Amino acid sequence: MEENSSTVLRNFDNELIINFLPISWSHYLFLMRIKDETERQFYEIEAFQNGWTLKELERQFNTGLFERLSVGKNKKEIMRLAQHGQIVEKPADLLKDPLILDFLGLESSSRYSETELETAIINQIEKFMLEMGKGFFFGGRQVRFSFNEEHYFVDLVFYNRFLKCFVLLDLKIGKLKHQDLGQMQMYVNYYDRFIKQPDENNTIGIILCKTKENAIVEITLPKDNDQIFASQYETILPSKQQFQELLKQNNP
Repeated sequence: MEENSSTVLRNFDNELIINFLPISWSHYLFLMRIKDETERQFYEIEAFQNGWTLKELERQFNTGLFERLSVGKNKKEIMRLAQHGQIVEKPADLLKDPLILDFLGLESSSRYSETELETAIINQIEKFMLEMGKGFFFGGRQVRFSFNEEHYFVDLVFYNRFLKCFVLLDLKIGKLKHQDLGQMQMYVNYYDRFIKQPDENNTIGIILCKTKENAIVEITLPKDNDQIFASQYETILPSKQQFQELLKQNNP
């Protein structure tokens, strides 16, 4: 039988807090190898809160979850991330850029269609939702809605229980175009006006693409945008060093 471990954390006032987290000794041995204390605390909390197996903990560490969630955050926000784990309070909290989809078995150099990408995700839907983050429920694939005698299909529909809203995903295997953002805006508008209930929050739309230019996103969407997002995906696992460099570039 595996033993439980304990950890010592610090709060914002630098006071010691002793937490006894029911994670296994194997988890603890892995965590001990993480040199950065802030990063180690984050993974311990996330492993406990999400019930990660040791294999899932190793995967989340190897895919640079801490670095990806830390991009664009200031020191206080990063410390909060380390002390409390991922907190989903607003739409931007759901975003990971990039999403790491190495478990789909699609080589980066292979030719595959959007339908094949979608099928691969459906076949690994549990792992995909783990990669997406906290609070997701799967709502359907190629979900149809009709408007003005035209039929439209949303690639993947989810619901997030923390934000109490629909999350629509559109898959693109190539470079993001401004037309893709316009199409997603229409999908989101339809769901907001005809699908969501009065007690639910505004729909979120995420375009998952192979490559994007942030300038295109910024000029196409309004400055106060909090509903439409674009995120890149990788089908192979980048190195830990690449994630750390990404964090340095976006958190000067």
